Amino acid sequence: MRVFCLLLFALLFSSCYYSQEDATLYVVGDNFELSVDSLMLQSSQPLHNMPVDTACEQLSIHMGDPLVVAEMLVIPEDSIDSVWVKLARDQFTMGWTHQCDFLESVVPDDPISQFIHLFSIRHLGIFAIVFALSLIILLWQVFSHRQPHVFFLRDILSPYPTFLLITLSASALLYAGIQHYVPETWVLYYYHPTLNPFGLPLILSLFLCSVWILLVLAIATVDEVRRQLPPGEGILYLMSLLGCCILCYLLFTLAALSPGVSYILYALFILVLLLRYFRNSRARFLCGSCGKRLKQLGKCPYCGAENT
Repeated sequence: MRVFCLLLFALLFSSCYYSQEDATLYVVGDNFELSVDSLMLQSSQPLHNMPVDTACEQLSIHMGDPLVVAEMLVIPEDSIDSVWVKLARDQFTMGWTHQCDFLESVVPDDPISQFIHLFSIRHLGIFAIVFALSLIILLWQVFSHRQPHVFFLRDILSPYPTFLLITLSASALLYAGIQHYVPETWVLYYYHPTLNPFGLPLILSLFLCSVWILLVLAIATVDEVRRQLPPGEGILYLMSLLGCCILCYLLFTLAALSPGVSYILYALFILVLLLRYFRNSRARFLCGSCGKRLKQLGKCPYCGAENT
């Protein structure tokens, strides 16, 4: 874990810095990818003080096509959009379209921007599937008269799951706050993404820091579960934790619409989780074989010895 943290800090300090010196979302030469089924381009250049020629040749480009911004033109008298953008798929396929149509149809050719785009349109469906699967597995364990390790109900001796949930909820609050209250900051980040939290507006810096901390806590949690539980029980525990994470994400993204309520709710949430953790983390027994701390007698999750 110490080595991973050192590598993480090295990555943060070596990453490129986010720059806001240019207010434009894109410039000539920027690369994009078409994210809609198709987009029609006008082959002829639009001219000042002339109506749009609807009879001119139209070029069709399709989803997934790579595009580069070749030229931009401003026509103030255009009633639809004064900015026209010339896009090129290759040296033989290029044409003009309004900026509004262009921005609604493309995603920047950057893995961070593409992840944001996919997450924004598909996260609810993925969340529903994962949460339903977690609930089914949990109910199956309960009705089978087993005692599965479940986050918050029958937890493991580790602070990482608790702090993972606290950090995830803070990230959800920050993410929703950026989306609702400073959307222009998020749009600018979407077109100029970076993994480096330094040099960003404060709220974006806090959000990216929380994401990095979340990544470290997730790795630490998986490692802790691997050491304390057998593979089958460990997967069930992680599924229950993932279900709790989804609930907290949805709860705090909705709560962020009312800042006063969200802050009070988050403070109470932290208090409940910490009180529960400190109350249940006291280990009253030691394993007679390996000497590890145990919450209860029985099979040691570390060495497998039976303690009675």
